[in-house]
Amino acid sequence: MIPTLLFVAFVAMMLIGVPIGAALGLAGAACIALANSDAQWFGLLAVPQNFYAGLGKYPLLAIPMFVLVGSIFDRSGVALRLVNFAIAIVGRGPGMLPLVAIVVAMFLGGISGSGPANAAAVGAVMITAMSRAGYPPAYSASVVGAAAATDILIPPSVAFIVYSVLVPGASVPALFAAGMIPGILAGVALIVPAVWMARSNKMGALESSLPRPAFWSSFRDAIWGLAAPVLILGGMRAGLFTPTEAAVVAVFYGLFVGMVVHRTIKVRDLFVILRESGELSAVILLVVSLAGIFAYSLSTLGVIDPVTRAIVNSGLGEYGVLSLLILLLITVGMFLDGVSIFLIFVPLLWPIVQHYKWDPVWFGVILTLKVALGQFTPPLAVNLMVSCRIANVRMEETVRWVGWMLFAMFLVMVAVIAWPELALWLPRKLGY
Repeated sequence: MIPTLLFVAFVAMMLIGVPIGAALGLAGAACIALANSDAQWFGLLAVPQNFYAGLGKYPLLAIPMFVLVGSIFDRSGVALRLVNFAIAIVGRGPGMLPLVAIVVAMFLGGISGSGPANAAAVGAVMITAMSRAGYPPAYSASVVGAAAATDILIPPSVAFIVYSVLVPGASVPALFAAGMIPGILAGVALIVPAVWMARSNKMGALESSLPRPAFWSSFRDAIWGLAAPVLILGGMRAGLFTPTEAAVVAVFYGLFVGMVVHRTIKVRDLFVILRESGELSAVILLVVSLAGIFAYSLSTLGVIDPVTRAIVNSGLGEYGVLSLLILLLITVGMFLDGVSIFLIFVPLLWPIVQHYKWDPVWFGVILTLKVALGQFTPPLAVNLMVSCRIANVRMEETVRWVGWMLFAMFLVMVAVIAWPELALWLPRKLGY
């Protein structure tokens, strides 16, 4: 009864509008108290202990830093300069602006580590430019929302940091390396339907008439943004700093670019940037810490072992079980954000991963691809929410466009399942 109550209470609180973190913590605390009914207050001592244990992990220090990096680069004008440089390379024409939007979002993914921050930075520049060229706002919002989803695959990635905390066998550098090739494949896969839809529906009629930026001047403007991923990822690979230290380096580099080089960030802007980043970081870390209580309840109430046995003995086989898990996570991803999915389901799924001897790094990439799909799958798609707000359209208007891009990224996930080396070759080559 108590394990059943754990999930019923959690779902019921979600349905009545209780925030995800509070629902996780309250459901877990209530079930801990009921399981220790003879000594409730003694049992409840586990709640503050696990609240702190969920938060007191060194890799989590990188999260507020990468959130801050995203906010800094959002205001530094780097996105606009990268867009101009990309247009100077590919030129003007039907379908070229959507291609540029996806490529720039992928590049910014190597800086910020946050999908919504990426959608805001790219959307602020690209949605206006695409509207001026004759693209429908709903289509522009779909492209930007989908493109920003590559952010959690291309390092640095907040999702990979959270996964590494939950799974001891998967280090942050190995996950960062493993996400690189699938992230690039996801971006290429998005380009194909985006350009095809633009040309088949005769969008962007005015794009050819817009001026093409000069190559060398746009390159000079974009050089500081182009150097950021090289500094962050190159420094980690060279062993100069850890992923957490890389996040701090990225913050100071972003401030230098924004305040000294481009001068788009003033001293008075720092308070707003720090406040916004602090609020978003607090939400993420609070959910992480409250999920620690929920995970403790799962383990102590004996929920995980029966669920694992039921799935393993279902007769579906290894790939049948994997297909079932993906279907489950795709459904859940329509309603929950990525970090919440990791925190709720990784403790449940980890024994299944161990039973089938799946590589934890490979499984982390599969799970992150699923989360990337959820970031632009209606009705609760965080990236799509941001881009729709910028484009001033309702999310329902994007369904006809976003469906093709969801299918394209889904094919990438199938490819990584079929050929695990797409994720595992690079980390092995780099010695992780």
